Amino acid sequence: VQLQASGGGLVQPGGSLRLSCVVSGFTLEHYAIGWRRQAPGKEREGVSCISGSEGTTYYVDSVKGRFTISRDNAKNTVFLQMNSLKPEDTAVYYCAAGPFCGKVLVRDTSGVNYWGQGTRVTVSS
Repeated sequence: VQLQASGGGLVQPGGSLRLSCVVSGFTLEHYAIGWRRQAPGKEREGVSCISGSEGTTYYVDSVKGRFTISRDNAKNTVFLQMNSLKPEDTAVYYCAAGPFCGKVLVRDTSGVNYWGQGTRVTVSS
């Protein structure tokens, strides 16, 4: 099993980035896939998640209306479209897989089955 995250970079405030998480070893219908981020000096927090069976999406309040999570089952890839980026979105973003979104997004990450490597997002002028 492998989760390969990519798409991070440096962007100005108000800009956009799209993160990708390519999954190998299982199909997306079997796991919830989410994104968590860790800013310098802060705990890793859940950002967004898409459930496996129905594709239901979840967002933390701070990104609602700005971020959109989606998936392409044919490519076994989950995307996080991030618009209207703010300096406080600066963090290393990780994709993660778990049995359902409640396990992927909560503070206690013991329920996460698989992690991808991080991709760094920097929002700065």
